[in-house]
This record gives sequence, structure tokens and C-alpha cells, in this order.
Amino acid sequence: MRLPVEGPWATVREHLVQRLSGAGVGVVDGMFDAGKIVGADGRAVAPDAAYEPGMFVWFHRELPDEVPVPFPLEVVHRDEHIVVADKPHFLATTPRGSHVTQTVLARLRRELDIPTLGAAHRLDRLTAGLVLFTVRPEERGRYQSLFRDRLVGKEYEAVAPYDPGLSLPRTVRSRIVKERGVLAAYEVAGEPNAVSRVELIERNAYGFGRYRLTPSTGQTHQLRVHMNALGVPILGDPLYPVVTGPVPAGDFRRPLQLLARALEFTDPVTGVEHRFRSARTLEAWSSYGDWAAQ
Repeated sequence: MRLPVEGPWATVREHLVQRLSGAGVGVVDGMFDAGKIVGADGRAVAPDAAYEPGMFVWFHRELPDEVPVPFPLEVVHRDEHIVVADKPHFLATTPRGSHVTQTVLARLRRELDIPTLGAAHRLDRLTAGLVLFTVRPEERGRYQSLFRDRLVGKEYEAVAPYDPGLSLPRTVRSRIVKERGVLAAYEVAGEPNAVSRVELIERNAYGFGRYRLTPSTGQTHQLRVHMNALGVPILGDPLYPVVTGPVPAGDFRRPLQLLARALEFTDPVTGVEHRFRSARTLEAWSSYGDWAAQ
């Protein structure tokens, strides 16, 4: 951490206590007492050390125990430039909030012994399917730009109620807003920033449909918002149409029935045409009788 160039703090401790207030009372003082806050030379920084603008201090974040996500993480492709993983439901893509070690990125770095691995994009923790990672940090921007410039073909699969009155296929266009700190995104009037193609693949006797969803934009919760707007919210969704709260860690009973089924793109480094497909199945379709009974 680099200390700000300007500020009212007399000591390093004063700044860190204020800046790391979310760590809890006494945590920062305990780190000082244990010698866990060090300077660039590796020596412990005293709590009464004078504040030096621009100074670097180093420490390790203490992580709470996390509930393991008990589902396999599959690697569908690996070469010297990229890794494509087929992630299970409930496993976050990258460290964020209370999910740090139980993430795809942390697992792959450890299991594949690639400490430089980085995510080119992200999937929601509740969504399963394909995620692209880069091996070399200097190439990460080139792969991220594929998603920014909409040069990746993405196909999702979802299980949701079947509505005989809903005319499909159709393309849904709307403007979606996601506020920081608010769980659910919502649609507002204005220029569309979210576009999704929705097709019905098949339906069953339990009143469920299996849908192919093809987004051409990447707004947060876009497919979940659009399916809900059509009156067929995705099964297992804790936010749409009703916010029931975030799914607690360790609650694996009803996974969101949304799967990132396919990724297609031209490799910006090698020029190879990549086509990847998830081998996962959605639980509500493979055992829909159990879901219908819930």
C-alpha cells in the first residue's frame, strides 16, 4: 500500500487505522504488535513511525475460513497463452468480498501452478460455465479487448417456466442499471445498453422450457433481467423477480439454472479460431421432476 501524498496523519498507524477501519477494532494494532506491517526494506514498521507521504508499507490480509465449494472445476483448454475453465455454480470467478480462496482464479493458480493467471472476463458466482483466463499478464489486455469490442460469440442456456403465449425467438433490448451496493439490477427508460437473443430449445410436461440465450452486450445480470422482463424468470434466481437476499455460503440447494454454454473467438495472439463448449448440464432439466416438486 502506498501512503497518500497529502493527509493529516502524524504516524503510519493513524493512517492505517483509518484506512483499514473495516478490519475491526484492534486488528491494525495487533498487526503492528506482531511485526506484520513492514516497509520496503522488509523491516517491521513501528506504530509510532512518522508518516511519510508516498511511503510503501506491506502486509498480508488475514482471511477468514471459507466454506469450500464442493463441486469440480474442469479445465477444457490450456496452452501457453490461455486457460479456459468450466466452472460450477456457487464458485466466484475472482476474489471479491468474502470469496477469496474459494474462487476459480485462486484454485487454478494453485492447481495449475500459474501464479500470473488473470481473468479476461467474469461470470456471476451463481452462473456456471465457461470462463477465459490469460497466462501472461502482458497479453491480458488483448484478450479483454475481445469482450469490450464484442468480438466473442457467447451462448448461454437456461431453464425457466414455459409460457405458450410468449412469442419466441425474439431479441430483447433495454437499458439496464446496476447500482453499487444494490443486489438487483433494473431496467430504465433510455437508449438500450443491453441486447439479448432469446430462443426456446424445447419444453417438457412439467411446464419448464430450455432456452438458448445469446447476449451481444455484457451488462451485469443482463440475461436474468431480460428473462424476468419476459415473464419467465430463470429457475433458482434469488433476485428476480423477488429479492430474497444473497445466497449464503454453504447453501448449495438450488443453483441458478443458467449456464455459459459456449465461447467462440479468434485468438488475438495466435490467430487460432477457438470454439469451446461446456459439458455441464442444468439440474432442473436433467432432473426436472425434483424441481417441479419443490
